[in-house]
Amino acid sequence: MSQIIYKIAPEALWREAQENGRFTGAPIDIADGFIHFSTAGQARETAAKHFAGQTDLVLVAIDGARLGDALKYEVSRGGALFPHLYGVLEMNAVLWVKPLPLGADGAHLFPDMEVE
Repeated sequence: MSQIIYKIAPEALWREAQENGRFTGAPIDIADGFIHFSTAGQARETAAKHFAGQTDLVLVAIDGARLGDALKYEVSRGGALFPHLYGVLEMNAVLWVKPLPLGADGAHLFPDMEVE
């Protein structure tokens, strides 16, 4: 299993996290008690299900290996294992941040999800 996981976030919320040096979560994360992430194979479905039609989003690649024991893979949508972080995301775990624009068809246009 790849150690690279992904977070979709509003650009303004992510910019605030960068200024603070850590990401404590979006409102849904805070309400659920953990930060929701997706694997590369789950990210597109997550965007379609939870961020449909939203603009000004970013896709953040995170090195899951740097998160230690606070990162748990738990059963979620459709019985699949999703990465959840029970803690704060420190910026030193972030590999890259890229825009996640909407395409003409209304679906998000994902960048190459390889590590750079």
